[in-house]
Amino acid sequence: MSAGATGVGSLPGGDAREAAKTATGSFDDFPYLPELPARGPGADMIGRSIGLLVDMYGHVEPSGWRISDRPGRDTRRARSWLGEDLDALEEFTQGYTGRLKVQAVGPWTLAAALELHGGEAMLQDAGACRDLAGSLAEGLREHLADVRKRIPGADIVLQLDEPSLTAVLLGRVRSASGYRTYRAVDRQVVEGTLREVFAVHDGEVIVHSCAPEVPFGLLRRAGATGVSFDFSLLTEREDDAIGEAVEGGTKLFTGVVPGTDGPLSDPGGSVMGVRKLWRRLGLAPGALAESVVVTPSCGLAGASPAYARAVQAHCVRAARSLADNPE
Repeated sequence: MSAGATGVGSLPGGDAREAAKTATGSFDDFPYLPELPARGPGADMIGRSIGLLVDMYGHVEPSGWRISDRPGRDTRRARSWLGEDLDALEEFTQGYTGRLKVQAVGPWTLAAALELHGGEAMLQDAGACRDLAGSLAEGLREHLADVRKRIPGADIVLQLDEPSLTAVLLGRVRSASGYRTYRAVDRQVVEGTLREVFAVHDGEVIVHSCAPEVPFGLLRRAGATGVSFDFSLLTEREDDAIGEAVEGGTKLFTGVVPGTDGPLSDPGGSVMGVRKLWRRLGLAPGALAESVVVTPSCGLAGASPAYARAVQAHCVRAARSLADNPE
């Protein structure tokens, strides 16, 4: 089996058809549903996921997204853009069979970003966090059913973006004033909530975070089948957790190619760190291609369109290099 490659989620620009063409053309055996945050509020990661919520709405304030009592212009816009993106993806995946990735923000990053009526994050209210997770789970269930109907041959991979997860666990999320931080959420509560949201999908569920100190063990226990992360932020402190994850069958989506414009090394050089990690962990080289998917280090919203295309092609070549020469 060859090591796969896919994108993280966001692309530059605002043209849904162009983005779908890029995402399906670059990764013909693991395309994804692109996000185009340059279009404005509602196309951003948080706004898009608020558009998925059931019986819960949001609107944009100068400070960010805030909970609303009814769907307003911002929620409607988020839903409309998602529909446009799905239409474009459907057009470019006619007859497609194979893995297809869709992304949404996970419950904890959403709770850290979404404000209650008073302006504080939902994160400070345990009951609100439970309601949010329930609403998100219901919305994801509907979203996945819609994608299945549109692209019946797809084997859907659900990616939940949780860049704030580590900050939630360590009590580092700043309050509205910025002068204090919210109390750390109990690990058991975090894990239980993730498990409930992961349960909406019976296929692969991966969690993406391009923050340092990704909690590999917790994600694995909660039922994630894969973890997507910025490889450059790994330290040897995480070796044991990664070794255990791989031996337990967790897939690693290694973000090895920078997400913003710059010179690209040769594809083999991009995955040299992955090979070194494998040797350090004493893992079988033959398992490398089955356990690793190559991606950019984070979303590509900040890249130029030409670089975004180049990076995705580079990921495919780097994955091939990993499969051909695992040692």
